[in-house]
Amino acid sequence: MGAMRWEAQALVPAPDATRGPGPALLPLAGLVRSVTTPEFAGITFHEVTAKSVLNKVPAGSKMPFEWTVNPYRGCSHACVYCFARKSHTYLDFDAGMDFDSQVVVKVNAAEILRKEVNKASWTRQQVALGTNTDPYQRAEGRYQLMPGIINALAESGTPLSILTKGTLLARDIPLLKSAAAQVPVGLGISLAMTDEALSEAIEPGTPGPRARLKLVSRLREAGLPCGVMAMPILPWLSDSDEALDALFSSLAAAGATGVTAGALYLKPGTREWFMKWIAATHPELAGRYRRLYGTGSYASKEYRTWLAGKVRYFKARHGFSHSSGFSHRDLDDPRAEEAEYPAGSIPAAAAGGPAAASAPPSAVQDSLF
Repeated sequence: MGAMRWEAQALVPAPDATRGPGPALLPLAGLVRSVTTPEFAGITFHEVTAKSVLNKVPAGSKMPFEWTVNPYRGCSHACVYCFARKSHTYLDFDAGMDFDSQVVVKVNAAEILRKEVNKASWTRQQVALGTNTDPYQRAEGRYQLMPGIINALAESGTPLSILTKGTLLARDIPLLKSAAAQVPVGLGISLAMTDEALSEAIEPGTPGPRARLKLVSRLREAGLPCGVMAMPILPWLSDSDEALDALFSSLAAAGATGVTAGALYLKPGTREWFMKWIAATHPELAGRYRRLYGTGSYASKEYRTWLAGKVRYFKARHGFSHSSGFSHRDLDDPRAEEAEYPAGSIPAAAAGGPAAASAPPSAVQDSLF
């Protein structure tokens, strides 16, 4: 597949030519070219040809799927809290600004996937999209990798799931309806707040909450499932009664098939970037966040227990108490809510099988790219 044509494009030196001496960028060995364009100001796209796009989930993982495909690495959504940030350091990029602005595009993803899923050895296990970076980030409007990926999976009889914040998914609703007639399909939307201003500040490259709520409605009106990952709930920013009530009320009105919610997770790589953001935008909260998270990645057990109680209350209030997803944790665990994938987000066939055990999205292995 040839590289996408851009208007007013500019070729930039390959990253290994601009970074000077140091480790070779082996994951970019298939680099075709690096491109900038005024339409995506501040972002460089590194177009690569991949030899393989199917990634095996590490043995022992509690994920409810065994294979993933990630057509993009790095993400223009620029979510300050994104747990996948550290995976960019494996490319010799940093987990902060580079993650938001240096996007690797596997331009031949659909072509290679079709070959892989048509091998006699392929057993048609569920393939998950959106486990590391968003397959419907803005660049997908230009590269248009997802239609070919969806078709390759559906036509080979492979169940699939997609998790996204990108309203560009609406473009592929007819294709997804067709795919759902051939194989089990799960769809998940990530939406954890209804405050447009907060969303603009902390996830500046994403479609706003209203746009994502509209997408949930469109998917449901099309007869497709749509679970919602209400993660992360942000301490002191989106965890008030008013914020949670507005969130679950809106999701119920939009017709979400299920919802799971959980507190902000700050793994190394993400933690440093997020704490820098908090100090700059909410200095009054910086000390509170440091105390709440201590030296770990999770908020204190007391906070998670408190939040779990709030979430249970508002889920019940808005009709979601019987729409939980697939969890491997004991229900008495305060993190049980975080450990679920919401109903509708995992293909129905996979949901009932032995692979239905799940782990929090934050626990997705960094190797799932």
